[in-house]
Amino acid sequence: MRQGANKTGEAPDQNPLVSLLRISRHLAGQVEIRAALRSVKTEIENLLPIDHLDVCLVDDKVAWNTSYEVGFKTRWSLSRTPVAISPVRSILLGEADFMLTGNAMEDPRYTFEGALAQPIIKHKMRSRVNVAMKVLGRTVGALNCSSCTPNLYDEETVTRVRQIADVLAPYFYSLRANDKAKRAAIVRAEAQAREEGLRQGALELTRVLEQERQRIGMDLHDQTLADLTRIMRDLEKAEGSQDRVRVIGSIQDCIQDLRGIIDTAVPTLLDMFGFAHALRIHLERAVENVETTTLQVVDETNGLIDRQDSTTRISLFRIAQEAINNAARHAQADRISVSISSQENQMTLKIADNGLGVSKTRPGRKGPKITGGIAHMRTRARLIAADFSMSGKGGTQIIVTLPIVKETFDQDAATSPSGGVA
Repeated sequence: MRQGANKTGEAPDQNPLVSLLRISRHLAGQVEIRAALRSVKTEIENLLPIDHLDVCLVDDKVAWNTSYEVGFKTRWSLSRTPVAISPVRSILLGEADFMLTGNAMEDPRYTFEGALAQPIIKHKMRSRVNVAMKVLGRTVGALNCSSCTPNLYDEETVTRVRQIADVLAPYFYSLRANDKAKRAAIVRAEAQAREEGLRQGALELTRVLEQERQRIGMDLHDQTLADLTRIMRDLEKAEGSQDRVRVIGSIQDCIQDLRGIIDTAVPTLLDMFGFAHALRIHLERAVENVETTTLQVVDETNGLIDRQDSTTRISLFRIAQEAINNAARHAQADRISVSISSQENQMTLKIADNGLGVSKTRPGRKGPKITGGIAHMRTRARLIAADFSMSGKGGTQIIVTLPIVKETFDQDAATSPSGGVA
């Protein structure tokens, strides 16, 4: 192929201005950089022979560049790369306005140590001409034309590529700025959505906590206070040892009930024995018939939950409590298991049973109470940035997954109980 001929062997356009005007028309209405580059490839081929065409644009700090290419599909466009290892770093850093070579495969400017030059070698890009793309005097990227034929380009080619770069630069810079603005808008919208979700979650949790306080107050009034009043009257009437024994038994029952209310309000077992053992105790208390129910709590993480912050631990404990209560009291399950596992940078809490599922409840139970409990579990999961999922096929399975926070071995963590199989 003779110098200046296009890929078909025909002479390039004798009036470059016409091709440049056509390039501008092709760019009009384009809203995506790759599509814009594809739209002008044929017109650029009318000006000079190319086997590969790419544009690389730098970020505002000139630390990273992003490539867009037509022709060969190479590593350059798979992800953004550091400017320092780009074969055209001299242009991107503003050290040169252009680069010209007859064989880039052997040119140390392109294949220096550490350079991302694999596409040049793999696709045999010998002849290359690279020109700075400038906007208001500042280099924003480089236009790169390559051919497999050696020694194909000359100074006249550099002039033509510079004319093309001058036309493309403002369009591509605007498209890049528009793309950045779109991404920034998406990030802002996602942040606002997360913030609103947390706000709604906090409001929901506040409402739930107020309901819990009212429930505890009613339990204390209806149960403990009534029991104490009855015991006081029994004491006034007590005459013999049998009466005193009966009164002492009533006091012990009252104390046990009061401990149950306290354990519900403040998970002291969690602090005393650790997450896995506390759940095992709660399982045994929640199940009506321990002998006929298979219960299992397995911690495969060696107590990782107990080394998390207290908010995370308590939230996970409350989620597990609610799931266990639903399985034991409503779903008629005779097998309930809890497992804690971790993989890479996340931890998973799974509660599974073989009961009726959430869509079916024991006669006499109200469905809204169960669905309300599910909503509370979702809220607690959202407030600790955890993913919550539930499936009801062949029983119920609840999975909570959250990122693992870097462990801090402060005094509280150092004294917290370790996990294991409870």
